[in-house]
Amino acid sequence: MSDPNPPHPSRPPLPRWTVPIVAGVVLVVSGVTLWALWRWIDGLALADAGKRATAQLDAVKTASGIAVGGGLFALYLAARRQRTQELELSQRERAQAHTERVAETNRLHAERVAAAAENDAAARRVTELYTKASEQLGSDKAPVRLAGLYALERLAQENPGQRQTVVNLLCAYLRMPYPPPGEEEDRALRDTRLQEREVRLTAQRILTTHLRGAGDPHWADMDLDLSGGVLIGLDLSSCRLRHTTFARASFIGGADFTRAAFTGDADFTGTSFAKVGWFSDASFAGNADFTGTSFAANASFRGTSVAGAAVFDAVSFGGSADFAAAGFTGVASFDGASFAGPATFSGASLPDHAWEVLPASAGERFFRA
Repeated sequence: MSDPNPPHPSRPPLPRWTVPIVAGVVLVVSGVTLWALWRWIDGLALADAGKRATAQLDAVKTASGIAVGGGLFALYLAARRQRTQELELSQRERAQAHTERVAETNRLHAERVAAAAENDAAARRVTELYTKASEQLGSDKAPVRLAGLYALERLAQENPGQRQTVVNLLCAYLRMPYPPPGEEEDRALRDTRLQEREVRLTAQRILTTHLRGAGDPHWADMDLDLSGGVLIGLDLSSCRLRHTTFARASFIGGADFTRAAFTGDADFTGTSFAKVGWFSDASFAGNADFTGTSFAANASFRGTSVAGAAVFDAVSFGGSADFAAAGFTGVASFDGASFAGPATFSGASLPDHAWEVLPASAGERFFRA
């Protein structure tokens, strides 16, 4: 790239020897002139001494005038040479600055081009890896699907900007219909379902590993959409989650949310827990909606805190329900909730409306103090 205002060329400087030669010539001419005039005056043989002195003085004046004029000319040449040198130096400096500007501009342009090329290459690589891993997840062979999961995990770990996308894909896989293995007569079908079970457990482990704790393995501020999914013994204890939805999900083998931190809203509407559901010491910074949720076994919300609305309308508690020391600072609703086992609310902080509804729902098995 070129500078729009390149330095203009200047006239060539006078040679170094110009001023001394001119000064020498002026001195010689002045001396010769004085000598010639002096000889000429002598040749006139003037008898009057006054006239002779006057003529000699005029000769000296003439020679001096020539010397002064020549000196001024030499001084002009010297000044011109000095000015030319200064202009030449300034021009060289401008030319050097121009060259450096052009070089810097070219360097920055080259860096931008290289960075753009590198980003394009990285984006293409990410796209290729993502596409390949997605294709592997669609394979009918469990080992290939497992390879796809681990490839996605590596992709997300190395590219933080792709983590939510990978989490979305893992959640989408877990939302796919899955009939758990039973007592099928077809051994091949049972083996296929057992293999799929291992694949789904691996997907769950990838999520829980990176949503728990801190440091390099942690993926911060992730949203989870596992609505309608079949989740096997999901352990999100001590995990940090943002916006989450488990609406209509089926938890088989128990579910552990102990000390989990929900920084956004959490949707558990219509969720079914086949075994124990642990939410002890979990914290909900937003709303926690469990409307229509079914707990077939025990449910523990001991020490749970909800800053937003805590909705347990039409919830079915098949076993014991432990809300001891739970804190609900916002709206708390248990309208239509049913308790098949004992309900413990000792030390819980609930609004008055909830205290009015709960004893009627829990009956004699309601414990407040």
